[in-house]
Amino acid sequence: MLVLVTYDVSTLTPEGRKRLSKVAKKCLDYGQRVQNSVFECMLDSTQFRRLRFELEELIDKDADSIRFYNLGDKHKTKVEHLGVKASYDMDSPLII
Repeated sequence: MLVLVTYDVSTLTPEGRKRLSKVAKKCLDYGQRVQNSVFECMLDSTQFRRLRFELEELIDKDADSIRFYNLGDKHKTKVEHLGVKASYDMDSPLII
């Protein structure tokens, strides 16, 4: 399933800037960045629960927020892109 992860981490303090970096790195472990604080992640239900738990452990719930949008398995009909920086197809084989 395709899950869109968006976040807003407060960077008013040095600790907040560290949290922002950790949240971004964690999201990169699971998907691709499509905008500054937006990631597309192709996950199964176990991976989704793990990512959600790991991000919940990183943030300050009084200052930060994270949203998960589950676009499901038929996401290709639900995502439309305009402009530069098109994402790669996460379902296709990766050739190096």
